[in-house]
Amino acid sequence: MQLVDIGANLTHESFRHDFDAVLDRAGAHAVVKMVVTGASHAGSEHALDLARAHPGLLYATAGVHPHHAIDYLDATDARLRELARAPEVRAIGETGLDYNRNYSPREVQLQVFERQLRIAADAGKPLFLHQRDAHHDFLALLKRYRDKVPAAVVHCFTDTREALHDYLALDCHIGITGWICDERRGTHLRQFVREIPADRLMIETDAPYLLPRTVRPQPSHRRNEPMYLRHICEEIARDRGEAVEVTAANSTATAKAFFGL
Repeated sequence: MQLVDIGANLTHESFRHDFDAVLDRAGAHAVVKMVVTGASHAGSEHALDLARAHPGLLYATAGVHPHHAIDYLDATDARLRELARAPEVRAIGETGLDYNRNYSPREVQLQVFERQLRIAADAGKPLFLHQRDAHHDFLALLKRYRDKVPAAVVHCFTDTREALHDYLALDCHIGITGWICDERRGTHLRQFVREIPADRLMIETDAPYLLPRTVRPQPSHRRNEPMYLRHICEEIARDRGEAVEVTAANSTATAKAFFGL
């Protein structure tokens, strides 16, 4: 079995003290490649540094999360365009809209999302997307650029069946995390995860966030890490009614094709 974690925030400070051990544990649990999420100007630089330090194992995205949209400057845009040319950077993002927290004003989020959509279109690279409680505005803007970019994945999908099919109709990929293991808020995903075509489904941890609540024993530190991708894959396979080897093989092949791994 081989797995690809398409979204791991390995630039997070919680990984600094045991980074190499985290990578070793991931490998011991069949995770053969990881895409390090760039979610800010500095974070995207760091993600690229990690990818360059671990060729063939780590890859990067470059983008600014909607939480940080208020900090997006012309210099940020120029630097993201430079990062987009790096061969280790395999997608533009994490970018999108988040109306759940509204850490940045919505009008600013929309402007910054569109600027990054233009970067992806100009660079010819896929999109790594975030959407929470903003489906209508997100979909409307994405529709304007979808045919200008080679591919797009709605990462950490947590929305409704209707939203899922809106994205599939745009030929988007779907990223599923350990959110599906959360009995408080993720059970709806179990009901329709089987509706995602095998060549559109990818899996991710979003580490260090979203530790799967069904992992036993639960680590005392509560930090998620890529080693738990195998557990997520097992849960998804059960809900899809297929062998875990099938889910693993299909999601890995899809991720390798999407990111050119």
